[in-house]
Amino acid sequence: SRSEPPSSLDFFPTPPWATRALFEHVLAGIPVSALSCWEPAAGRGHMADVLAEYFGQVHATDVFDYGRGYDVGSFIGAGVDVATCPFPPDYIITNPPFNAAEEFVHRALGEALIGVAMLVRTAWLESRGRYEALFAKTPPAEVALFVERVPMVKGRWDPDASTATSYAWVIWFTPKTATSTKLTWIPPGCRDALTNHDDRRRFAPESLPAGFQPELI
Repeated sequence: SRSEPPSSLDFFPTPPWATRALFEHVLAGIPVSALSCWEPAAGRGHMADVLAEYFGQVHATDVFDYGRGYDVGSFIGAGVDVATCPFPPDYIITNPPFNAAEEFVHRALGEALIGVAMLVRTAWLESRGRYEALFAKTPPAEVALFVERVPMVKGRWDPDASTATSYAWVIWFTPKTATSTKLTWIPPGCRDALTNHDDRRRFAPESLPAGFQPELI
């Protein structure tokens, strides 16, 4: 089994405004309300709940049971504990574990009917190995850089946190492979404009799972 204690997992919940920015500034104009999405690293639902604001159907899974009732299974690897989706997902969208993101992309590209979007640290776009194994063969259609920082805290969402780490959405459309990659910027002001008045109530007051220590990236 790939089930691990929460202290060993790369669980950094996504601020809800960062997920909304994908639809308001990157996929704006693409209708998804009648489409489906799979979030395979859902944690406690910080991204999955926001995806449900846009998609008609969202399936959420994670390798660990965080108490949200999601199916438990690993998105990568092989065996009886590998996660599946009960329907062919139009999109697969997630904030993957940094060291497993490449494997997440490879599987997602084989399953998503329309598109794949990964929220990653911009440093993930570097390295010869990742270029040769992924980007040279299947370049993304678009890389959308956040102009403002997206603070992520281990085990919880802290709406008042800050960070020096930069993030980007990396998007592929399937089944065709892009011949070039479009570089765009997600404008400043999203944190204020796309944070809803009830986000603190919905996402912020959670206690940390046992074994987690707050850590900013």
